[in-house]
Amino acid sequence: MLDELATAGRENLDPVHASQYDSKEDARAVDEVELLVEWGLDASSLVVDLGAGTGQFALASAAVCERVVAVDVSEVMLDQLRAKITRAGVTNIDVVRAGFVTYRHQARAADFVYSRWALHQIPDFWKSVALTRMRRAVRPGGVLRLSDIVYSFDPAEAEERIEAWCATLPAIAGPEGAWVRADIEEHVRDEHSTYSWLLEPMIERCGFRIESAVRSSDGFFAEYIARAT
Repeated sequence: MLDELATAGRENLDPVHASQYDSKEDARAVDEVELLVEWGLDASSLVVDLGAGTGQFALASAAVCERVVAVDVSEVMLDQLRAKITRAGVTNIDVVRAGFVTYRHQARAADFVYSRWALHQIPDFWKSVALTRMRRAVRPGGVLRLSDIVYSFDPAEAEERIEAWCATLPAIAGPEGAWVRADIEEHVRDEHSTYSWLLEPMIERCGFRIESAVRSSDGFFAEYIARAT
């Protein structure tokens, strides 16, 4: 089996990075919850959040659904989430330390599976394993919300496109350890983002029907809504 800690991304195992993550990255959790409400999220819903990190989405969705299962392979990220849960007095989030391929869903079939900027941490073969596990976890007709760093350009453009992306960030960190060029370089070099024209057929081959695919104009990000068939 895949060693998911080895592919989790160096920074995601770093307590300093975990403590600064929320100031560096806004997951637009409230907007995401509002979107999923349009797709049927309500007080009876069970949500599985894979790659939950510090729990921005888990906490936001817990306010409107029955229960959230927040899953992450990084103990230091989950420490941040557990502290937030304690401070907020939230009682409907189950925290599980596991990865995409090691998580075993034990509750009733989920209504929603959610993952943001995490699936790229595993190679393509293991993405297919993860997506198959997601399909098993969600009920027929349930919804997968997947957002990630996904390349939507031709391979011949890769060098130019990647350099343009790297150039969007400064070389030296600003306040609170903001993202820098080296973070993009590390992502491209060490993590496993794939092309949209590989990932999208994979999603459908694993038992989902893509209802919405939004790819960023720069060719680096994609957001999907898919139904379990």
